[in-house]
Amino acid sequence: MNKYNMMLRCFLFAAFCSISMFVDAQSRGFIDAADYGFSPDATGVENVKALQEAVDQTGTIIISKPGTYKVAGTTYVGSNTTLEFGNGVVLQKVDEVGKFSHVLLNKGALTKTYDQHIIVRGLEVSVNGVDMVFNEVFGLRGQIAFFYVKDLKIEGFRCYDIMPAQFGIHVCTFEDLIIDDTILKGKKDGIHLGRGSRFTISNAVFETVDDGIALNAHDYATSNPELGWIENGVVEKCWDLAGDQKLVGYFCRILAGGWIDWKEGMEVQKADAVVSNGRIYRVDAAPDGTSYKSVTRPTHTEGMQVLDGIKWVMTQKDVQYVAGVRNVTFRDIYLEKARTGFSIHFDNGKWSRSYYPGAQIPMQKQLVFDNIRVLHDGTRDFLGVDTPIDAITISNSSLNKSGIHFRTNKAMPEYFSTSISIHSTVFNHAGEMTLLKNEVPNKIIYLKTSNNLETSDKFSAKVYAGEGKVVIDSDLTGLRD
Repeated sequence: MNKYNMMLRCFLFAAFCSISMFVDAQSRGFIDAADYGFSPDATGVENVKALQEAVDQTGTIIISKPGTYKVAGTTYVGSNTTLEFGNGVVLQKVDEVGKFSHVLLNKGALTKTYDQHIIVRGLEVSVNGVDMVFNEVFGLRGQIAFFYVKDLKIEGFRCYDIMPAQFGIHVCTFEDLIIDDTILKGKKDGIHLGRGSRFTISNAVFETVDDGIALNAHDYATSNPELGWIENGVVEKCWDLAGDQKLVGYFCRILAGGWIDWKEGMEVQKADAVVSNGRIYRVDAAPDGTSYKSVTRPTHTEGMQVLDGIKWVMTQKDVQYVAGVRNVTFRDIYLEKARTGFSIHFDNGKWSRSYYPGAQIPMQKQLVFDNIRVLHDGTRDFLGVDTPIDAITISNSSLNKSGIHFRTNKAMPEYFSTSISIHSTVFNHAGEMTLLKNEVPNKIIYLKTSNNLETSDKFSAKVYAGEGKVVIDSDLTGLRD
């Protein structure tokens, strides 16, 4: 047999195998990644190649054989794709050709093009020490990450060894997101969201040193690829386990920010955002508190450019000047770790200042806390607030000794008034409790409590107005007229 005939037979055989796999997949209604060589016995490089070939077929892809599958790089997932991982399947990151960030990343993340209709079900990731902030999209750092995505569902995700650099799940610029049935443990954020609309996070167990959940509409420049509102969502049926007692983060961080148009001679520092030529740019610098004078306007359309010694990253094309969280309900949350449960938050330090002086003041809006159970005896705040917010509702909850604390970082000239309603809540502390403490000068707070239950005749609620004013209408001992 001559060389030409041999090559032709090999080509025809490969084509036949590909057609056979396609026909078989069509008849079964799914694609088995094992047919493409995805195996617990393969190398990490081989497995990434095999899984990518399977995922490129779209439809439903299954990985059913129990075992630990090495992966040495990222698999890119496109629209109309479901990934089903069976019981006992673990994807283990390995450094065979260099460190990498994401186990899974949607294809459109690289071009800021929306992917749609993606489901990831039953995935467990072992970080295995392969922890890298980001290497493809500036600011995107999840073990599984999605950027520019619509109709995304993540179910049954597990990661027990989250390292200090990367989040468990990271999603930014989204519509219609469901994250259900997750267990996330380790040193960094469990679920980290950037801007997006319509979401549900449910049935989640966290044991994290940093935030269990971060709703970061603003963020460090290296922790979200875009800025904007996070809105119209539900966070429910979650447990914040005691675990590591380092009280670094929060069960949930709720982060806002504001920025201005670029102007010649302005002073900027790490993570500052500016609007220039119809785009938003951010400063990438060392977290050392250095202030830089910007003389040259950033105008580049993508990537990073150094001007006046300042590294400017082009962040996004759609212009807005404020970001925050609004219209979100938290319910059925069990707080075992003795840290601040919820922080309605601004950053104001060497890593980031959320609010640039003179910017429009962002108002976070309409946050509801229903059936929140404080299960620890610590004195950290149930709710810490250092941004403007219009209204807070707390209902059907049990706060123990944890109250509400309005803090000031002296970032803004005005923090506006806030209305708080607390009703149908159990107060079970046998002693004096600081229900509300205000440290914001000139802050006006309207506090109304009703239909609450005190379990001890020693209970008494106290309010400290500081240099502000608290208008009280209350049924609680210590606050009643």
